[in-house]
Amino acid sequence: MKMHFTRIQKTGSAALILSALTLGCSLDDHNNAPVDSAKLINRSVNPALIKSMPGFEDLKITTLISSDDKLADSPDFIYGAQPDGGAFMRNPDGEGFVMINNHEILFSVSRVYLDKELKPVKGEYIVDAEGGQWRLCSATLATPQEHGFGPIFLTAGESNSESMTHAIDPFGAADKKNKTRTVSAFGKWNAENAVPLPKDAFAGKTVIVIGEDDTNGQLVLYVSDVVGDLNNGKLYALRRTNQESVETAMQKGQVYDVEFVPFDNVKTSTGTELQAQTVDKKMVQFARVEDIDYLKGGNGLGRNIFFTATGVSQADKVTPVEGKNMWGRVYHLEFDASNPLKGKLEIIIDGQDKPGSFIVNPDNICVTKNFVYVQEDGDSFYKNNDHDGTIWQYNLATKQSKAMLQMNHRRDDAAFNAKYNSVGNNSLSTWEYGAMIDISDVVGIPETFMVNLHPHTWQDEKYKGADGSGISTNKEGGQTVIVQGIKQ
Repeated sequence: MKMHFTRIQKTGSAALILSALTLGCSLDDHNNAPVDSAKLINRSVNPALIKSMPGFEDLKITTLISSDDKLADSPDFIYGAQPDGGAFMRNPDGEGFVMINNHEILFSVSRVYLDKELKPVKGEYIVDAEGGQWRLCSATLATPQEHGFGPIFLTAGESNSESMTHAIDPFGAADKKNKTRTVSAFGKWNAENAVPLPKDAFAGKTVIVIGEDDTNGQLVLYVSDVVGDLNNGKLYALRRTNQESVETAMQKGQVYDVEFVPFDNVKTSTGTELQAQTVDKKMVQFARVEDIDYLKGGNGLGRNIFFTATGVSQADKVTPVEGKNMWGRVYHLEFDASNPLKGKLEIIIDGQDKPGSFIVNPDNICVTKNFVYVQEDGDSFYKNNDHDGTIWQYNLATKQSKAMLQMNHRRDDAAFNAKYNSVGNNSLSTWEYGAMIDISDVVGIPETFMVNLHPHTWQDEKYKGADGSGISTNKEGGQTVIVQGIKQ
């Protein structure tokens, strides 16, 4: 596939970044040659920390990078803790690839350069904790081909209700401490992701869906009538047309009419003030809206989005909170074809169907043409959970869910256990997932995905301060793997 990128001019102002449009120049054909699948081998000195589940034995899992790896061109670089939201691109300046990843707990973003055989050769941080300001969780790369503008890496802050979303040039200078890239028009939220819909969803518009990971979480919508404009649009949040705002008033098997209601004074309001508006305007109060993705395949299918509501419990980790889902849900929203402010909402997955033995606290989500891949964030440690963190494959045609991948703790392997399960709570589901991204078109190998991992109990002093800011004391390791054979 021919890739196009826009080189965004670097200035002291965020305005040029936020209004960047498409065009750009074509890469040379030699840079678009597919990767030889035989070259997808283990690249890390650390073993893969996930395994395939029964029925998915044909999946091929190889390591890409982990915290113990020393890269040839940057031997002092440490691939830091909690790689979460990410992006994977061709390198516009030559052969090979560029991978961008948030490191959630470090408030940082790394950039890793890979050669044409997907071997990591150089790493650096383009955002450190000072510039990141907040925990950076999920993220989305907007590109000219897919969204009509960019490339811009949208990464949402999630430390508190005053957090904001950054818009970062993925190929720009490593301007680690730059705080001017926040997007005031998106408002202030305890946000998980900001996902632009594809350019054919609503022609001539920019439509971006934001998830608020709060106990009273929102599905927020930014709409501009100018493609690529992140400054001057309007902000809305989802409300049922009957104005019933309690999440558990909705049940699986039903379809609900919804609308998006505008906020007032977005740029001058605090996060607390915006949250108060959600109550006053009877917007739906979800239990932690985390990740969002849309249906692939073009032809307007991107108007179908899927999002997780991770769920919350009482402090005893057994009792639900009144009005909130506990085990986690996945919702499907279909926007009206002619109006992004109207749609139909339904629940397609509910962990309550088999509490503890089915989906537990869904967090990240990856949607293809035919499947929804749902990644558990089970470190809420519900007492009745019976399994380690799992990625579930939901078949859109059959509506069936199957456990596809699972964290591989190897607790019976003494040497492995001593290194990777050595610190903190060693109960079930102590590890969680970051981004799962379909990179098939980028690398030229069908059914190839990148998966980020947070093995929280793998800790070592040498990983502390990976971003160089001197702010974080976290000393976890992190890992990214490649998985081949995942159905699209």
